[in-house]
Amino acid sequence: MSDDLVAFYEAGYSVADPAEAARYGAWRAHGARLKAGHAAQLCDRVGLQARSLVEIGCGDGALLAELGARGLARELDGFELSAPAAELARRRTIPGARRIEAYDGACVPAADAAYDLAVVSHVLEHVPDPPALLAEAARVARWVLVEVPLEANRSAARPAKRAQAREIGHIQAFDRAAMRGLLAGAGLELRAELTDPLPCSHHAFFADGTAARAKAAAKWGLRTVLWRAAPRRAERLFTVHWAGLAMRG
Repeated sequence: MSDDLVAFYEAGYSVADPAEAARYGAWRAHGARLKAGHAAQLCDRVGLQARSLVEIGCGDGALLAELGARGLARELDGFELSAPAAELARRRTIPGARRIEAYDGACVPAADAAYDLAVVSHVLEHVPDPPALLAEAARVARWVLVEVPLEANRSAARPAKRAQAREIGHIQAFDRAAMRGLLAGAGLELRAELTDPLPCSHHAFFADGTAARAKAAAKWGLRTVLWRAAPRRAERLFTVHWAGLAMRG
């Protein structure tokens, strides 16, 4: 990983203003609950009961804590590019947590097949070489669970939306076909997948004032109706979240 990328994420987890830090912490916790729900659904679908789990790109540990609380695995490790984020994660009470460490963002410090399940949630859109990261996940775990926003769509292609994505570090834009191709290229067989337009609480989280909340609710309602009627077409029109669970061949 480049020094610029490391600095970007270290800054993101080192917000000086306490109120702002609390707000973004609450945002990450909210997202973690949604992501953990997706992970649990996919594991249930294939009957996966993991003994050990690693989250690659664990951030401040919000998702790792949710996965531990849900009992998705008895033993949990987490590796994160940002040292400040890894320190925040270590301060959490995470059921089953063992190693939570900063790493170089390229080589996961674990042996081949060290885990039953590797979780790579909302990470691939941030990295310059997604195939290499997926290959690392497949090296250290038999099962790999990936989640990304599908941003290769008409709405997200608008210049203002692309600028917003870059501001939060999104340097890749995927669609469903791209994700399937990435998994196959890493020697992984997709066994279960889901998409989610996300609940109203997600769209309204940063809405300040009645008008902004009403606009967010209308956006959520329209997107949910379109997604339920024609999910594949919806993916081409606006961003939904995609999660997939794959097994090493």
